[in-house]
Amino acid sequence: MLEEVERWLARRSWSAADRSLDRILAAKRGAGTTVSVVLPALNEEATVGAIVATIRRELMTDAVPLVDELVVLDSGSTDRTAVVAAAAGARVVHRDEVLPRLPALPGKGEVLWRSLLATEGDVVCFVDADLREFSADFVSGIVGPLLTEPDVHFVKAMYDRPLGEAVGQGGRVTELVARPLLNLHWPQLAGFVQPLGGEYAARRSLLERLPFPVGYGVELGLLVDALHTVGLDALAQVDVGVRKHRHQDGRALGRMAAAIYRTAQLRLARGHLVRPALTQFERTPEGFVPRTYAVDTEERPPMAGIPEYAQRHAA
Repeated sequence: MLEEVERWLARRSWSAADRSLDRILAAKRGAGTTVSVVLPALNEEATVGAIVATIRRELMTDAVPLVDELVVLDSGSTDRTAVVAAAAGARVVHRDEVLPRLPALPGKGEVLWRSLLATEGDVVCFVDADLREFSADFVSGIVGPLLTEPDVHFVKAMYDRPLGEAVGQGGRVTELVARPLLNLHWPQLAGFVQPLGGEYAARRSLLERLPFPVGYGVELGLLVDALHTVGLDALAQVDVGVRKHRHQDGRALGRMAAAIYRTAQLRLARGHLVRPALTQFERTPEGFVPRTYAVDTEERPPMAGIPEYAQRHAA
């Protein structure tokens, strides 16, 4: 590990317990900073309500006014996600209602990108909507450094990720794809425990300057581009405990891995791209049948260049 990264780990890696809510709230009041929390959601009726209710109950009260805006960005759910989220107290926005002149592309990154136009906070905190046994520390922990440390611009959550009953065996794409890519090509980012984690917060002033891969590559793309935009010392991570969520099957992980590799390859070359397709095999009564899937190849430009956004946030 680079000496620079060892120093960064000592300086920019914290636990959620390192900052009390009183300290975070005092910093928020002193700076007049506003905080938006965004839950990107696709068919998450089983979990989204409990997450929203916890944030409302613990971080959006007169006594603890940490979160100013709580938005569930629905990316086309066919279940009761929107109904459950609204009943729990979130403002629900459908992906297609945001920037309707641009037809929506499928993918999580697309929803995160559009959320910048659907929210107003100076700090934007993203939380996946499939978390179980959710703790408010996932929000306060990663928002805290952005309120107490003026030179921090981007904060990732870190946590244990069990796979069923197996401790520490989650994050298979992280260990097999993302971590090797980062260590080989962006060794400054080798200190991030969960580089692909869906829980992170950042200053709007940074997010609006970054391109957003529309699909699975969004977390790696934002992390790499944030490094190049504001430097390693402006990035941080916070330990929030244990993350439990729904796990994808092996084929879905393969497609995720291909999209993440493509995102990395584009940032390495900004030129010739590998073939944007992935062939996998499924056993059928007739034997193994190939199935070919397109790999996410689209990226949305920095939101600061979108006329509707620029007009809304004009000084």
